[in-house]
Amino acid sequence: MTRTFAKPASINDVATAAGVSVPTVSRVLTGAAKVSAVRRQRVLDAIEELGYRPNGAARALVSGKQTTIAVMTSDTTIYGYSSTIQGIELAARAAGYFVIISLVDGDEPDEIERAVSLVLSQPLAGVVVLKFDPAGVKAVGALPRDVPVVAVSGELDDQVSQAVLDEVAGGDEITRFLLGLGHRTVHHVTVPPSRAEDGRTTGWRNALQAAGAPVPAIIAATWDADSGVAIGHDLAGRDDVTAVFCGNDEIAMGVISGLAEAGRSVPDDVSVVGFDDHPLSHIWRPGITTVSQDFVDLGRRAFSLLLQQITGDEQPVLSSEGPTLVVRASAAPPASR
Repeated sequence: MTRTFAKPASINDVATAAGVSVPTVSRVLTGAAKVSAVRRQRVLDAIEELGYRPNGAARALVSGKQTTIAVMTSDTTIYGYSSTIQGIELAARAAGYFVIISLVDGDEPDEIERAVSLVLSQPLAGVVVLKFDPAGVKAVGALPRDVPVVAVSGELDDQVSQAVLDEVAGGDEITRFLLGLGHRTVHHVTVPPSRAEDGRTTGWRNALQAAGAPVPAIIAATWDADSGVAIGHDLAGRDDVTAVFCGNDEIAMGVISGLAEAGRSVPDDVSVVGFDDHPLSHIWRPGITTVSQDFVDLGRRAFSLLLQQITGDEQPVLSSEGPTLVVRASAAPPASR
């Protein structure tokens, strides 16, 4: 037995019912160009009568309430990025909002302009920007101030509302932990920063200076854990390296692998710690001492701040939470030499 269902109304049906062209309907839906008040009302009446629902835009226009928010990000695969997006999505869905993801493919002016223009062409309630890298920083700066915007980051910036994980405090705490084990200093492998120096690095530097410990030259990694493997090979040949603080757990995994391949043991020869508390960090061998950051909660807090703006609070607001040190087997007192 075959059942038949009523065919959903199309944009052509709306245009016919309203007595306008399809491009006119599209302009009403996107708000990309002005349409006369009379034609706009005819389109909205036809949308309501036919129950046309191409996406959330039609319902938002009929009700007068925008229910879509955009998340601008340069990556959706890195642990912190993806978990933050998850938190935004969960909180938005619970509040009756839809989330669209807009990828920013670089920090060049043309790409920032393209990404911002694409986002602003949608009927949005507001925008959340993951400001973990230079692309995010520039995207925040390019968005107009009459659009509700929340930045998600590890560094403070009083220009817009922010949901922050206090990475300076986390970097300081994990560095002081290693110094407390007896290490003379702590070498630092960075992930690409959002600005000249990210909060994790600032915290590391602050802790060393406060303790009167030497501040070694920074070692730069990429987001690829393989870059950590190469760095581990290099560090294995240095007798002055007894403790390494990596910018995230994936790089720490790479450094541990590189040291092992070169015949050095963690933590017997070198202590290696990370940042973020990646889901694999507790089952890596040895388990990685790290700083736990609740990225899902970060995303929830970001949406909460955005909702405050949407409902009328226009003053920049800061929501900051401190990370937590998680001690595992990858760190130990330095071996006697």
